[in-house]
Amino acid sequence: MGLGSFIKKQFIDILEWQEDQDGILAWRYPMADNEIQYGGSLTVRESQAAVFVNEGKVADVFPAGMHKLTTQTLPVLTYLKNWDKLFQSPFKSDVYFFSTRVQLGRKWGTPQPITIRDADFGMVRMRAFGIYSYKIADPKLFYTEISGTRETYTRDEVEQQLRNLVISTMTSALGSSGVPFIDMAGNQGLMGEKIKEALVPVFAKYGLELDNFAVENVSLPEELQKALDTRISMGMIGNMQTYTQYQAANAIPLAAQNEGGMAGIGASMAAGIGMGQVMAGAMNTALNPGAAQQPVAPAAAGVVMGADGGVGVGMVAGAGVTSAAPAAPAADDPQAKLAKLKGLLDAGLISQADYDTAKAEVLKKLLG
Repeated sequence: MGLGSFIKKQFIDILEWQEDQDGILAWRYPMADNEIQYGGSLTVRESQAAVFVNEGKVADVFPAGMHKLTTQTLPVLTYLKNWDKLFQSPFKSDVYFFSTRVQLGRKWGTPQPITIRDADFGMVRMRAFGIYSYKIADPKLFYTEISGTRETYTRDEVEQQLRNLVISTMTSALGSSGVPFIDMAGNQGLMGEKIKEALVPVFAKYGLELDNFAVENVSLPEELQKALDTRISMGMIGNMQTYTQYQAANAIPLAAQNEGGMAGIGASMAAGIGMGQVMAGAMNTALNPGAAQQPVAPAAAGVVMGADGGVGVGMVAGAGVTSAAPAAPAADDPQAKLAKLKGLLDAGLISQADYDTAKAEVLKKLLG
């Protein structure tokens, strides 16, 4: 062994980490029995940090850059070792490098359904999956709380602990958020934000910074999924009356394709005409109680021909039925007229506009 090899073995003048393997968060520089040359250089690359540890105690932390190792750049280590101002000898210290890159696309999930408390449904069991990203923000805290004195500490090792933290924190966060679970299940972005707010301080306790948290899928029990589908459907339908009219309009061409289908539609239309005649007669009686009511032939059963030649039974106005006897005239009392009008309005047989018009006519006759 030559003199150069002996010196290289004994003294280290350059400390650096090439980080040639993915997934490693912490790496201890292999010192063996070697010592660090006083005045040597420490190279910390971007997305890295370095920590000097003396006899189990964290000394100095270095960010990215090239650092000359002297008593000026190692104040804590100098204090721990009681170096004097003239100290220039080689020294021993453990040096740890940390990767501060953002760890992207890390997966989380609930292997088993978890139970949360919800204001609308009481206790809810669910499963959820998604991705998150994080990075080391405080190397000193990460060393003391997580990685310790291991030669290497990998991403997979820390994520075994992080998954448990995610599940436990998510359960309490969703239960205390005050937002109905069914609303968050329908808006996974909102759910992710609520969980991230609760996870940020939990990650910070271990020197980590939560960069992003996303919920990709929520699996609900069958009964809760039906409730969610119903709410979504009601929101899509909107105005129920308009939706009913739309459904009736779509039913006409479908009924026309069936034998006797149009006959049934004709019966429905005839019944509608009969209702209109009843309403008109009631209005006439209320406005002119002294006048004899004109006989109205009620709708009677008849034969209706369908568009396709089918025959059905429908209602035909005035078909072979004796006219109803005229109604007995009511007392010519304005108050009675108004009461009848009010009854028709409350029964939904006339509109508010019809009521206002008729009322105005009665009052006009009363006041002259």
